[in-house]
Parts: sequence; structure tokens; C-alpha cells
Amino acid sequence: MSGNPLQMTIRRPGNAARSPEGVASVPFWVEMLLEGAADGENTAMRATLEPGTVTNWHTHPRGQLLYALSGAGRAQREGGPVEQIRPGDAVWFAPNEKHWHGAVDDTPFSYISIQATEAGRVVDWLEPVEVLA
Repeated sequence: MSGNPLQMTIRRPGNAARSPEGVASVPFWVEMLLEGAADGENTAMRATLEPGTVTNWHTHPRGQLLYALSGAGRAQREGGPVEQIRPGDAVWFAPNEKHWHGAVDDTPFSYISIQATEAGRVVDWLEPVEVLA
């Protein structure tokens, strides 16, 4: 990572890449908006998931803000109910709160996520989601 820009920067759409293998039920489209490197710098991305795609369980050392753009999604924190997410919803996951998020079975889901860097990382990926409640 190179760190946040030191001046006004515009990122135009069209630089999406597939997510790494092993972080979701299937790879999804990710477009990096900010790539924080130093502790406290933000990393932000726009993600688009095909219907039924869900991320693995994961945590963020400094938490995560997820803002729904389009489609229909769902999310769950460990021990909590599966919650529906609609465009305009903002979801906060607390630091180190184990959770997953994804698209409902019949509709794609797009969102922006913002998470701060700590010790060179923004996410810790865990096991796949076994059963959706």
C-alpha cells in the first residue's frame, strides 16, 4: 500500500478487480478508493457482489463502516441475527467484531466500506460462513 494521497485526488470508476480467492463464497468486484498504509489512515473500497455471494467471517482492527449503494444485502455479527441491508443503510462493525456481509440470493449488492489501518492491516479473514440463519 502506498498511503493516502497528500492532495486532492479523483479516482474515476473503471478500475475494479476481482477480490482474492478465499475471502468470500465466490470472488467479487472490488474498486479501491483509498489505500491507507500508516496506522489510522483509512482504506476505502467500492464492492459489488453477485446474488448469493457472502464474505467469510472477518474482523477489522479499528472497525468498519459499510454504506449500501444498490441492491439488497445482509449482514450478521457473531451471535446476532442476520440483518437485511438496503441502499442508503450505513452499518458500523466495532473494532474486532466478528461479522460477515453479502448479497441476498436473488439480487446483486454494492457497497462502500471504510476501515482504518492498524499495524499494516485493515482486515483479518476467518472461516467461511457455514449456514445462513
